[in-house]
Amino acid sequence: MTHISYPVVWLVLFIALAGVEGLTAGLISIWFCLGSLVALFAAWLDAPLIVQIGLFVVVSVLSMAVIRPLARKYWQPRTEKTNADRILEHQGVVLETINNLQASGQIKVGGSVWTARSANGEEIPEGTLVRVLRIEGVKAIVQELEQGEYEKEET
Repeated sequence: MTHISYPVVWLVLFIALAGVEGLTAGLISIWFCLGSLVALFAAWLDAPLIVQIGLFVVVSVLSMAVIRPLARKYWQPRTEKTNADRILEHQGVVLETINNLQASGQIKVGGSVWTARSANGEEIPEGTLVRVLRIEGVKAIVQELEQGEYEKEET
């Protein structure tokens, strides 16, 4: 009958999981590496197999619960707002008639001139007040303001 050396099993598992972690860009198996490391120490201390497995599971789950939120907080790319975000839902004035079919049109909003397109596809004449609905690439997608929608914008 062969005798299984549990410290060797946990060490091989640790090395394999660390290898997987090293080959991936994200945190995939780091928590299982920690679990297998704790189980390895338990095996060296001659703890029963059920204790080793229990420690592996508990440490893996706890480390996942602690490390994952911290990792997301520090390694997740932060999105920085641009000046484009500042014009959303703001009013502007059409400087050049907006015609989606001719791919023409400009507005001035927030002190900046933007290429603009009509949200509903209708032509919007020069001098019309519009509201910026969204940004698509470098174009402001706008809709013409109704008579009662005019608001005094802060400058």
